[in-house]
Amino acid sequence: MRRLPPLRALEAFVRVVRLGSARAAADELNLSPSALSRRITNLEDFTGKKLFSRSGQAMRLTDDGRAFYDTVAPHLEALAVAVETQSENVQLLRLRLGVLPLFGTQRLFPKLPQLRQQHPRLHIDIDTGPHLSDRVGDTLDAAILLTTRPGPGFHSVQLDQNTVHAICNRMLAGQLGAAPDREALAQQTFLIHTDMPLSFDAWKAALGLAELQPNAIDHYDSGQLILEAAAQGLGIAIMHDDHLKRNNDPRLAKLYDVPVASPYSYWFICRPVDLDARPVRIFHDWLVAAGL
Repeated sequence: MRRLPPLRALEAFVRVVRLGSARAAADELNLSPSALSRRITNLEDFTGKKLFSRSGQAMRLTDDGRAFYDTVAPHLEALAVAVETQSENVQLLRLRLGVLPLFGTQRLFPKLPQLRQQHPRLHIDIDTGPHLSDRVGDTLDAAILLTTRPGPGFHSVQLDQNTVHAICNRMLAGQLGAAPDREALAQQTFLIHTDMPLSFDAWKAALGLAELQPNAIDHYDSGQLILEAAAQGLGIAIMHDDHLKRNNDPRLAKLYDVPVASPYSYWFICRPVDLDARPVRIFHDWLVAAGL
């Protein structure tokens, strides 16, 4: 059998990389900074490579260190999964996840059976309440947001890049024509998501309609309800093209044929320190690999 690397040193190395801080890693492992440094030095002696450059208390990953992490980390995760699936003593893993309802129904839930098959001990509490980012690290372990960019201090992964379209009932689309003028649009009601106010401005600017003042703007806090309201002929929804495609509602149609870059994207966020927690790490890695 080949000689194994010092596992405690590997654990210290991985935590420093994932947390982005030697001090945070030492706190998590209940080690002094000098003890953590010794473990990293042991791993460097074992590999014969300088994994970190040191400047005072700061430790910065070298190119060799990055290559080592990228190679080793998947195998460590596979080892953890193997032990997890063979152990009868491992308790259920629970993730408290905040998610928007439309993302949940259209993109997350259809793929969750795959995650359950791969990690049967992982269970997820779903929270669709407001102010998700404010609750990450408190009542939530992680969240999937629709935002321009997550705030600083989060580990974040952008899940998509969408285009914005005007969507309405097919009968209304027939009445207005493929490219209605500003006067026709000014008589209409527009449906805007409460959390996406910049979408309407971006759409108007791209179509040269910056001065458009519609008859009314109705605000909704649910993407699914906006699509249903548009389908019922209650107004013109400014929504992501992806939502329209996934909804696959024959009652709906797009106005214009101009893709407008959306100011908003879906993002996965969590605290960097929580990436080391098994439920968060499992879900994070699955989400990225699944391409949701």
